Amino acid sequence: MTDGFFKVAVSTPKLRVADCHFNCEQMIKKAERMAAEGVRLLAFPELSLTGYTCSDLFLHDTLTAGAQRELWAYARATAGLDMISVLGLPLEHHGRLYNVAAVVSRGEILGLVPKSHLPNYGEFYEARQFAAWTGENTVHRFFFQGKESAESMSSATSEDSRNSAFSAASSDYAVALGTKLLFRVPGDTEICFAIEICEDLWMPAPPSAEHAMAGANILVNLSASDELTGKAAYRRELVKNQSARTLSAYLYADAGEGESTTDMVFAGHNLIVENGVILQESRPFGPEKDRITEIDVARLNSERRRMITFPLSAEGGTERGYQWIDVPLSDWGETALTRTFQKTPFVPSSREHREERCDEILNIQSAGLAKRLRHTRCQNAVIGLSGGLDSTLALLVTVRAFDSLGLDRKGILCVTMPCFGTTSRTYDNAVSLAGELGATLKEIPIQEAVTLHFRDIGQDMEKQDITYENGQARERTQILMDLANQCGGMVIGTGDMSELALGWATYNGDHMSMYGVNCSVPKTLVRYLVQYYADTAKSASLREVLYDVLDTPVSPELLPPREGEIAQKTEDIVGPYELHDFFLYYMLRCGFSPARIFRLAIHAFDGDYDKKTIHQWLSVFCRRFFGQQFKRSCLPDGPKVGTVSVSPRGDLRMPSDAEYSLWKAELDRIGESLV
Repeated sequence: MTDGFFKVAVSTPKLRVADCHFNCEQMIKKAERMAAEGVRLLAFPELSLTGYTCSDLFLHDTLTAGAQRELWAYARATAGLDMISVLGLPLEHHGRLYNVAAVVSRGEILGLVPKSHLPNYGEFYEARQFAAWTGENTVHRFFFQGKESAESMSSATSEDSRNSAFSAASSDYAVALGTKLLFRVPGDTEICFAIEICEDLWMPAPPSAEHAMAGANILVNLSASDELTGKAAYRRELVKNQSARTLSAYLYADAGEGESTTDMVFAGHNLIVENGVILQESRPFGPEKDRITEIDVARLNSERRRMITFPLSAEGGTERGYQWIDVPLSDWGETALTRTFQKTPFVPSSREHREERCDEILNIQSAGLAKRLRHTRCQNAVIGLSGGLDSTLALLVTVRAFDSLGLDRKGILCVTMPCFGTTSRTYDNAVSLAGELGATLKEIPIQEAVTLHFRDIGQDMEKQDITYENGQARERTQILMDLANQCGGMVIGTGDMSELALGWATYNGDHMSMYGVNCSVPKTLVRYLVQYYADTAKSASLREVLYDVLDTPVSPELLPPREGEIAQKTEDIVGPYELHDFFLYYMLRCGFSPARIFRLAIHAFDGDYDKKTIHQWLSVFCRRFFGQQFKRSCLPDGPKVGTVSVSPRGDLRMPSDAEYSLWKAELDRIGESLV
């Protein structure tokens, strides 16, 4: 049983060149500490038992034999740890010396993976001592793992006693050897890792690419990459790129400062990357080299299911010569999470690239609108400007589209339609915004028209129900559509993706437009884009009005104000948008179950919302998401700006009458556990 997370670590322990016993002892200490922290997979650097810089000493039997003895010593010393270790050593096989990675777990050596590509340039000249592996998988036989040897080696503490125990071995021990080994951890989440060594990654076609296509979702690299000016940045991008290309997690364990400095220096640049995103990284030459985190294997598997162009082998690579090796680990239940999950996954996390990302999103929105305006030969646009966030962003995007086409901004008709719920604050902001941006403003009060309509259909004006609210929304849409016909213009939709996911839109009211520029922009991102525009606006008066729009509570303003203030606050009714956007991302982007989304939300919003509150709004989200699909099935056209969209023509093909009983049952079980 797994919970989709797999705790991993990379470590660069203290090292003495050619002192196998010392190196082994250091790795055992690291393994014990890592196991105590719940680590299930631990990777050490290349040739970690001997050190990478032994040079021609690798050709000495004393060193290679010592490395094999210490490999066995490590296996026996860590036999009681419920963990997998990957460590490096030189291995003689059929008269050739290979640079290999050994996979060790519970006292057993499960596999040996040799290096495929050897550097033979600059300071490196591995080809002088080692052979590159070019063959198929085979078997290597050690001659020191007999039962008698096992018992004596497990109790041997000094190097001399280990030598004696090693010489007493009486039977051989067969271990799989080859580059096409896949190590599988049984459980309800498919966890499979494979290995390549240092230079293998730097090749035009790294072995890890084929490992991933055969089924490996975690790639381990035992490396000894010397430090040169600018190399850390290149190495970082190389690892990130390979992780992203292979839709995998990539563990990069690098040699450190204990290596010989005769000709080069090593900095222990360790990395753990998941699908192109760095989860953990040690600073080159920094004091702490150990890095621990949890890999979200369930998400990696989900990404591969979605990306059908990713060429996964239907037979698990067996047709390409791959061999699967099961690695037994105990049922660890729920993995304790130490990694962070962004509260706003749709919002760029790095402020460093904030302007670039915001410009990119606004350009996508405005380019989509500009194309539609150009295609329809339309020189006018009509926007219902409420003074709220969504219509503000729609106007900013339309202004940018008009500017790109060289159209007069006066062709943007901003229509404010005050009614029963309109407050002076939003009205004033709408008027100011249109003026600041040079658009045309038209005010059409709709109280009289709505009152007449209610009289016609027999709606009691005192009954402030859904008809009372939607009647206003549909009246506004009718006005916008008719004005667009009058001026030969196009109604620009203002509704955002969060509202569409929740169905928080009036069917054939604000739900409808001729082009919806915000249709794939969630509410948290809408706020972020308007904030960016405000921060970078050259006009102080424009900044002032935009900041006030940002400070205004989100509301459809369909109910009368209370003492002049907004009475109907959306987030009090449907829940916080930061929670709903979080739910939306992990449900649509990753396909996660309610239980998994609930767990991630608890972790991400710790201290902000308690479990019952998160469960309450997650239940609301799932119920509304399934129940409101009919509104999304007939959405107007609009541009996709990110990896998630609810367009029925693009990312979301969902029946309008699908049952959500499975999701509800899971939510009910969560709710029962909270009582």
